[in-house]
Amino acid sequence: MNTFIIILLGLLGLIAFFLIIALFVKQDLAVEREINIMQSKQKVFDYIKFLKNQDNYSKWATMDTEMKKEYRGIDATEGFVSAWESAKKDVGHGEQEIIKITEGERIDFEIRFIKPFKSIAAAYMTTAKISENQTKLLWGFKSKFKYPMNLMLLFMKMDDLVGKDFATGLSRLKEILEKEKD
Repeated sequence: MNTFIIILLGLLGLIAFFLIIALFVKQDLAVEREINIMQSKQKVFDYIKFLKNQDNYSKWATMDTEMKKEYRGIDATEGFVSAWESAKKDVGHGEQEIIKITEGERIDFEIRFIKPFKSIAAAYMTTAKISENQTKLLWGFKSKFKYPMNLMLLFMKMDDLVGKDFATGLSRLKEILEKEKD
C-alpha cells in the first residue's frame, strides 16, 4: 500500500476514534463558587444587581483596560445589556444581559460570546442570609457544548479555569463590600 494512503487511513481512524469518544462525553458544564460577605443580604444584592459594578470585581472586566464597552437599557433591570469587545483572544467579544431579577434573591444573566467562538451560557448570582450582617453569595455558570465540541471538556479543566476566575471576582467583591459600612 502507498505510504500516503496508510497515513490518510490512520488519520481518518484517529478522527473516527475521537468522534466516537465524543458520543460518550458529557455536554453540560456547570461551575459554581461561593463566598461569605460580612454585609447584609440587601446591601450585597443591591450592589450585584447593577451589571456595571462587575467592572469593579470581575476578573474578565480587568483583563483588558483597552476593551470597548457598550451598555444598552437601564442597569439593574431586566433587559439591560453590557457588551464588550477586545483585541485580546482571552477576552474576546460578547455581551451579557440581565434576563431575570428575583428581588433580593437572585439575578439571572445570559452571556452571548461572539469571538473567539460563538456560544451562549447562563450565569446567575444568588444571595442567602446567614445572619443580619453576613451573606452567602453564590456565582454560577451553565453552558452546553454540542457534539463534537464536547470533546474539549476532556482536555480542558473548565471547572478549574472558570471557577478560579469566579473565586477571584468574589474575593474582590467581598473586599469592596466589606469596606463599606451597612
